[in-house]
Amino acid sequence: MSHPYRDHYFHRAKKERYLARAIYKLEQIQKKHRILKPGQRVLDLGAAPGSWIQFTERVVGPKGVVVGVDLQPIAHPFPSHVITFQRDIFEEDTEAMLRDYAPFDVVLSDMAPKTSGIKVADAARSELLYERALDLACRLLRPGGHFCSKIFQGSDFHALVAETKRRFQRVKVVKPDASRKQSKEIYILAMKYKAM
Repeated sequence: MSHPYRDHYFHRAKKERYLARAIYKLEQIQKKHRILKPGQRVLDLGAAPGSWIQFTERVVGPKGVVVGVDLQPIAHPFPSHVITFQRDIFEEDTEAMLRDYAPFDVVLSDMAPKTSGIKVADAARSELLYERALDLACRLLRPGGHFCSKIFQGSDFHALVAETKRRFQRVKVVKPDASRKQSKEIYILAMKYKAM
């Protein structure tokens, strides 16, 4: 019997030497919305094992900068325009450290809580992570910058979308084909930061 999580994207990632199948979610968002461009400064939250960095650093190229942050170590060797940190995004000194690389053109977040299987609890934890990512994006993005973050839909979802719309000119909810059908995850894509 095949492993339930080892789908087409899992095998394709292995074959194409990507660190995780999550790469294809970002690739599909990029193909449709073109949020990443050469020469940009990009912050990737929840970056381990590093598949989004693999994709992003190729798009921004050596004139760009990609900063990856995760609680887990990011062990993969990346080119010199990639900087990675093993840090907790809820700690204030993490934000202070990221300021050294700001302003960013794009903030990405593929953060997810350790799931418990209790949907309400998992969604609440995911919403907290989204809120923190949005908060950091609003402090570290340049005016007109973009933000894209994963979220599990829970009771605060609509309020969080409304809050995001207050801060960005265009907001879309997207579910890439590479997201598993049974998964509660979706992405909120926020374009053109208003910088109040």
